[in-house]
Amino acid sequence: MYKKVFSSALIVAGVLGSSAAMADNAGSFMVRARAVHINFENGQNNLVDALDIKADNRWIPEIDFSYFFTPNIAAELVLTYPQNVDVNSSVVGRKIGTIKALPPSLLLQYHFTNFGAFKPYVGVGVNYTVFTNTSNFIIPGAKVDSSSTGFAAQVGFDYMIDKNWSVNLDVKYIDMDTDVKLNGAKLGTLDLNPITAGVGVGYRF
Repeated sequence: MYKKVFSSALIVAGVLGSSAAMADNAGSFMVRARAVHINFENGQNNLVDALDIKADNRWIPEIDFSYFFTPNIAAELVLTYPQNVDVNSSVVGRKIGTIKALPPSLLLQYHFTNFGAFKPYVGVGVNYTVFTNTSNFIIPGAKVDSSSTGFAAQVGFDYMIDKNWSVNLDVKYIDMDTDVKLNGAKLGTLDLNPITAGVGVGYRF
């Protein structure tokens, strides 16, 4: 499914290409602000299957900072503030807890510069998510891991309104999971693995 999402995004990028000419400068910075929807995969492993534990999808604010080493190569740091993630269980029939997640990502990007004002890009990198309030559940002794490290990939584009301002569309896949424990014993693993879709504005300087 994820491969289809990214393949489709790349096809859209090619169809929407513009022929307007604009200059790209190495050594420049770009900052973007996005509204991002997080869609969790919620894959279940081992005993977690019986509990049917799932994290709720949600919208979050996001800001990122990019540095362009060349007109084509950039590094992007993606940030937000700690977000509440509601956790539900269909067995219990209600929300069983709320944890906080802080999920910064660092990606290396390739930007295509031959479409004029339309600037598609692809990126790969790493996500490190810190979970807090990890014992905030109605089930006594229930807990999740305090962190997750995984692969991240993205496709997206900036459309330059002028030499500084742009609009942005961005889709990421993030490899993210956490072990679910009860009184220290591992019950299984919740594979969160979200796909995030964001829209926002950028400023390059």
